[in-house]
Amino acid sequence: MIRLLTLLLAGPAMFGSWDVAIAQTAGGQSGYDQSLEALSPTDEAVSIGLAGEDPADIARYLLAANGAAGGAQLSPDGSLAAFRWSITGEPQLWIMPAEGGQPTRLTYGNGITFFRWSPNGESLIYGADNDGNEQEAYYRISSDGLNERQVFPAEAGAFRVFGDFGADGETIVFASTARNNLDFDIYVANLETGDQAMIYEGSFANYPGAMSPDGRYVTVSQSRGEDSNDLALLNLANGEFTPISAPDRRAAHGSIAWQDDSSSFYLVSNREREYSALMKFDVWTNSFSVIETAEHDIESVDLCGEDDRYLVWTVNEGGYSRLHAKDLASGEMLETPALAEGVYGVSCTDQSSRILINVNGWRTPGGFQLWDMATGAVFDTFTASMAGLDADRLVRPEDVRITARDGVELQGLLYLPDDSSRPSDGLPPVVFFVHGGPTAQSRPTFDAVVQYHVDRGMAVFEPNVRGSTGFGHTYVTLDDRENRLESIADLVDMLNWLAEDGRVDADRAAVVGGSYGGYAVNAVLANFPGHFAAGASLYGVADWVTALDIASPGLKASDRIEYGDITEPRWRAYYTENSPIRQADQINVPVLYSHGVMDPRIDIYETEVMVRTLRENGVRADFIRIPDEGHGWRKLSNQLFYYRRQAEFLEEVLELAEFD
Repeated sequence: MIRLLTLLLAGPAMFGSWDVAIAQTAGGQSGYDQSLEALSPTDEAVSIGLAGEDPADIARYLLAANGAAGGAQLSPDGSLAAFRWSITGEPQLWIMPAEGGQPTRLTYGNGITFFRWSPNGESLIYGADNDGNEQEAYYRISSDGLNERQVFPAEAGAFRVFGDFGADGETIVFASTARNNLDFDIYVANLETGDQAMIYEGSFANYPGAMSPDGRYVTVSQSRGEDSNDLALLNLANGEFTPISAPDRRAAHGSIAWQDDSSSFYLVSNREREYSALMKFDVWTNSFSVIETAEHDIESVDLCGEDDRYLVWTVNEGGYSRLHAKDLASGEMLETPALAEGVYGVSCTDQSSRILINVNGWRTPGGFQLWDMATGAVFDTFTASMAGLDADRLVRPEDVRITARDGVELQGLLYLPDDSSRPSDGLPPVVFFVHGGPTAQSRPTFDAVVQYHVDRGMAVFEPNVRGSTGFGHTYVTLDDRENRLESIADLVDMLNWLAEDGRVDADRAAVVGGSYGGYAVNAVLANFPGHFAAGASLYGVADWVTALDIASPGLKASDRIEYGDITEPRWRAYYTENSPIRQADQINVPVLYSHGVMDPRIDIYETEVMVRTLRENGVRADFIRIPDEGHGWRKLSNQLFYYRRQAEFLEEVLELAEFD
């Protein structure tokens, strides 16, 4: 759940939860077909339209997205905020006073992948990889940026997942595949000496979470389905591994918040429930208790302030976050500050009554506010620049509910251009943006590409087909295994509903998606021809046999539930027949394909086969190959190159009228 929130706040790269774990393909190492004609970014001059132009250039939307702060974390004493910022073109680590002031850049490398404050607030640890290959090295940097060193270099072929700091500020815990480049084992390491030791030899995916304040335990998440995980406690002293929640009906557990005395922790979980609740686990009695429930998923929880004074949580209500806070000393609920609509993330510490609230909304690129729960004071610490865009022209999505062919209620977000954005009097074409996952959720965050297309006169629809999270446990399981194509058929049902609704031109519809969303593009065009007029598949899955064969342990553990065990003949036969790479002959509309050469999750060859097959059949298949990217476009220069061409492609194939 923590990873999901991080991905939702990440910007226009369109990651999804197929992307949570790591496939061992190493596309950048296996090479690519240089003979296949493709466009690649060059050092072309970037021309940005003038502010106030109608409609604005897509560059301004992308600049607004890259100017957004991401994942702000409060320093232990509550005085500073550290955050990820791509204002320079790549995600770097920045720091600023928590009440507001001048941001200071700390890192200058190839872009960071994560960061975390040390317990004393004097330094931070961060990760960085090589052009998106996800093989991280770890670094430590002082909070003033004057001292920096590499503490653990990247290991060839190995992937890491950071867990937590120990209270001493020198001990960290993380997972790594270094032992066999396959299974995630758990390590304890000392940042000062560089010593590290494996304390748990795992199989498949084992990710360390939060360390208890006394340093005795770390929580461990074991993947079980794309949407679920089992939970365990790992004793850091003797390596004893104790499962604490592995219910027969799979469940999700996340957002761990330990009490100061290490006797228990708060979490969110849907174990034995349809929607995730706020729960508490008692270490000594080995028992769970339900603290708060809602008619929606509770998505995160934090314990803040000295003596565990405040409990703070967020609820996902139809995609929008709602913030709640309780004074545990008095038992009273607190009045939360007014926040812009969108998705919220919270950061707090056990030393301060202050919390940072990250906000990313449909008209609010990522920023954050500081709220002092003791005094009620609120500071607008960081407000992202709109890069010359008129925020009043941004469109609020409409929550649409649709009944599928079998009676299942589907949900999506519909963005309709207003009259000032339409170049002609006719109905606008519509573009479906399909999220990854499959267990992600389209939510009303700031999406540069969506808002650009809407301002150009297109309607945009973001479908949450069956299998999406945010709508209860039952809904997320409806696309498992043999039901995979049921979720693809949902796209057709949704398009048919839009045709009957009459506000868009459903005969001019395109479908776009990245990663698993790219699979959805390939699948719907191949299995349901005659509905969508075009598609754009970004680093998408095309061959499930290969994808499931070479998937990392993190994926294999969940794939057996989500897709079936590819080692069994029945599933190999099923995906041999039902992979887009073997159905490409059925695609008869123009498709824009793209892939990063360094992609470690989906091999570029899958996209190359799709392009080659369509072209051999006389079907238009544009191809953009990006040498210095992995699974998504991190760099602003590559975003500008790609999304301008995607916009040109969609406007051409959907025959969007030109503005006068």
